[in-house]
Amino acid sequence: MRPSGVITITTDFGHKGPFAAVMKGVILTRFPDAKIVDLAHDIPAQWPPEAGFWVSRSYPWFPQGSVHLAIVDPGVGTERDILIAECDGHIFMAPDNGLLAQLFDTCGDPQVFKLDMSKLASLDLPTPSATFHGRDIFAPIAAELAAGRIAARAITTPTQDWTPGWIDEPDVSTSRIAGVIVTVDTFGNLISNIDAGLLETFKQPVADIAGHQIQMQTTYGRVQPGDFLALVNSFGVVEIARAEGSAADGLGSARGAPLIIHDKK
Repeated sequence: MRPSGVITITTDFGHKGPFAAVMKGVILTRFPDAKIVDLAHDIPAQWPPEAGFWVSRSYPWFPQGSVHLAIVDPGVGTERDILIAECDGHIFMAPDNGLLAQLFDTCGDPQVFKLDMSKLASLDLPTPSATFHGRDIFAPIAAELAAGRIAARAITTPTQDWTPGWIDEPDVSTSRIAGVIVTVDTFGNLISNIDAGLLETFKQPVADIAGHQIQMQTTYGRVQPGDFLALVNSFGVVEIARAEGSAADGLGSARGAPLIIHDKK
């Protein structure tokens, strides 16, 4: 795999405090030519499924050879493993807490490894703190991988055993699809885990959520301001929106809300 020099970072650190910036500083100290992209830092605290959702939906838009670093790590400092995976010409690094499970389910043939801490002496890493592995382990290793100075296999052991995802895949039958809202974006759109391809067998699909039956549309401007709509968004999943408003506020729904798709009766 030829490194592109690109590193994406996804965390639940938010934008208060220096945590994400310090990670970038570590990367740039080791690899000054790194091209660092902030994918998201507003993942809900300690909620790996949303980080995994965005990583798995976003990585195809980056050049092959990119390193995708994702840290939502409620088990930091414990015996949880760290995974490094190669998939579709990209490298992924995250705690083994279910964050990458969705990616592994959709990637095809992921090559998954567990970081072997005993092999890190050659990287001259400091003794890691108990609470900031993003700075002390993830960032320096991501820099070395992105620079092409090490290969994942040199510091890992292969594995077929990893923590499953926290959110079940949609339940699909001939007459309905039952999914869940994974995230709410800044516009209040409710974004689900139901892929567009699952809708192909429906003639007139409608969405049921929070006691409302909502028609599928092609884009936001197809309804009047204030009306709700369902659509397939730019990441290829079903989204519930409100024209010129917030679907989350209007429906009183949030992450984890059930969503049913069925044919119009």
